[in-house]
Amino acid sequence: MKINKLDPVVTPFSFFSSILAIGGYLGVIVPAGYEKGQPFGICFGGLKGSEPKLIEIAYSFEQATLIRKPPPLRKLEVTSLK
Repeated sequence: MKINKLDPVVTPFSFFSSILAIGGYLGVIVPAGYEKGQPFGICFGGLKGSEPKLIEIAYSFEQATLIRKPPPLRKLEVTSLK
């Protein structure tokens, strides 16, 4: 990454975050879409000390795609304890 002056490593889905964590590297996962109605994310990984750049890239991706949809509200059932 340093030799080629790369900012993040980008991978689909979140499984890559485990690999980053084992190596002590940073990872940010943001919503990237839906497959068969199920949400999935994209992982941005970077070197130690790259937090500001990763946050900037992840935020820019979220704002450019506007993929995230809030989950539907569910009505809570309140039961009385007697």
